Amino acid sequence: MQKKSLETILYSSAGIVLMLIAIVAVNVITGVKPVRVDMTQEKAYTLSPGTKAILQKLDTPVKIRFYCTQSETATPETVYLKDYARKVEDLLHEYKQVAGKNLIIEKFDPQPDSDAEDSAKLDGLEAQPLQGEGAFYLGLAVSLADERVALPFLQPNREKQLEYDITRAIARVFTPEKPTVGIMSALPVFGEPGNPMMMEQTGQPGGTPAWTLVDQLKQDFNVKHVELTADKIDDDVNVLLVIHPKDISDKAQFAIDQFVLRGGKLIAFLDAQSAITMRQQNPMAGGEMSGASSSLDKLLKAWGMQFDTSKVVADLNFKMQLQGPNGQPTEAPAFLALTPDGINRDDIVTSQIDNLWLPMCGAFTGEPAAGLKETVLLNSTKEAELVDSFMAGMGGDSILNGFKPTGVNYKLAIRLTGKFKTAFPDGAPVTGTNSVAKANDALKESKTETSVVLFGDSDLLADDFSLRKTETPFGTMINPMNANLDLAQNLVEQMAGDNNLIGVRSRASMSRPFTLIKQLEAEAEARGQAKITELQQSLQETQSHLNDLQAQKKDKDQRFILSPEQQAEIENFRQKQAEVSKELKQAQKDLRKEVVSLETRLEWLNILAMPLGVTMAGIGIAVIKRKKTSAK
Repeated sequence: MQKKSLETILYSSAGIVLMLIAIVAVNVITGVKPVRVDMTQEKAYTLSPGTKAILQKLDTPVKIRFYCTQSETATPETVYLKDYARKVEDLLHEYKQVAGKNLIIEKFDPQPDSDAEDSAKLDGLEAQPLQGEGAFYLGLAVSLADERVALPFLQPNREKQLEYDITRAIARVFTPEKPTVGIMSALPVFGEPGNPMMMEQTGQPGGTPAWTLVDQLKQDFNVKHVELTADKIDDDVNVLLVIHPKDISDKAQFAIDQFVLRGGKLIAFLDAQSAITMRQQNPMAGGEMSGASSSLDKLLKAWGMQFDTSKVVADLNFKMQLQGPNGQPTEAPAFLALTPDGINRDDIVTSQIDNLWLPMCGAFTGEPAAGLKETVLLNSTKEAELVDSFMAGMGGDSILNGFKPTGVNYKLAIRLTGKFKTAFPDGAPVTGTNSVAKANDALKESKTETSVVLFGDSDLLADDFSLRKTETPFGTMINPMNANLDLAQNLVEQMAGDNNLIGVRSRASMSRPFTLIKQLEAEAEARGQAKITELQQSLQETQSHLNDLQAQKKDKDQRFILSPEQQAEIENFRQKQAEVSKELKQAQKDLRKEVVSLETRLEWLNILAMPLGVTMAGIGIAVIKRKKTSAK
């Protein structure tokens, strides 16, 4: 008996020792090469395919210097920023696992007057002043040879864009050349020169300046003016902006077609009714206004899309207030002020955009052609309909009278991605006796995937609809009225970079709403609204019946005395009203009971699930062990 007890003790001790050795071994192995499993539904902690593709292309080590102040004090701000810094480090470790030796990560603590702080300043980082704490650094610098890109301060509110920001920085140092952006437009986006004679008379240069968008793009890109009559897009153009291409010829559309097929990125701002063009035309000249709409009809047809230039989208939820003829505000349902309800929050380009103005915007219909994938970037609400584009420019009263929402989310801006096919299968269009290119010399299909972004409005890029300019003694003060230009710059920046940047998604939102509870509340609200509607109809019917009874009175002196029929009708209505009110109250009570019961079950499930799981596992192990002991 004593010998058996000694054997049991030895076996138990040996088992404990072996378990400890196994735990230490697992920790050592995972410490050398961590293994993480992302069990979130959105794969929030998994690098996107676009990031992995960029990292796998690295053939020279890229260095990331990560700066985070390790303050000894623990204020709410420092605790919050340090917690975010740990998330950044986790993400950098994910990068390291994919890139391997081609990615070097260094971490610094830039304390005041230290070498690390000097390094942070040289790398272009910016310290965030915290109350009672001093300067707090939280940023990184990506470098390759002499190229360097800094993220001066990592704002926690851009956590969803963190992966994109880091990946974009790596792509920039890997390919440091400035991309070339071509701009083709029927509008004076590059400005117009002044009249020399007018300058001699007034001493003022005259003319019009370039649009602010063009000036901003020149800071980061090589901007090239492409004529609207061009028969070829230069090979060095990476991204082509087409802004209101009114009266564009087939020859120019063929040039754009070939540009896309050879892998170029296209951003086209079409228009069903250009407010800028309407302002430029003289309404007193008489005759019909022309050129207020624009499209790429040949290309859209090949891509499976349609754009009706005779209709614009009017939306009751996005309508703007404009100044009327008498100075009073007037409703303009065709001038859209988009809120996040009409903006794609899951796309990296639009995820941080919350306010856009689209004057008289057209809608895209149809389904993308085979081989193309569509992503809707901007859309209307279901309280919208298509209205005549000419009437939309005349005022909002004619639209609001008889407005009938169609219940359709109209597509205001879309992205098409994939391998495009030519819109000119017979080759270049013939101009006169010669063609621009022979049919067999023209591309028929793109060899690699590329992207095209289409907008139903071009006015959103104009200074008049995006910026507020105020003249001061110190010059013109410019303030944005919306995020129109931010959206355009985001698009150009993304599409001018590495192709894989387009596939880098924003980090997933971790919101977990109780969808079942929301559904129950919505159903109860619908039931209650149905009861209210029934009650209102009953009231109207009763009132109509009372009026009929009153009209049958022959004696005018008795018109205010209720007859037995009227009294009975009123009593019946009151009883019905009481019954409906009682049913409504009961429905609300039942709803509350159902919601509370569901919440209680969820709470108990969260509280007891883990203990029950552990208990059941322990019971199972005990049963198995007992059976093995009995067998001995």
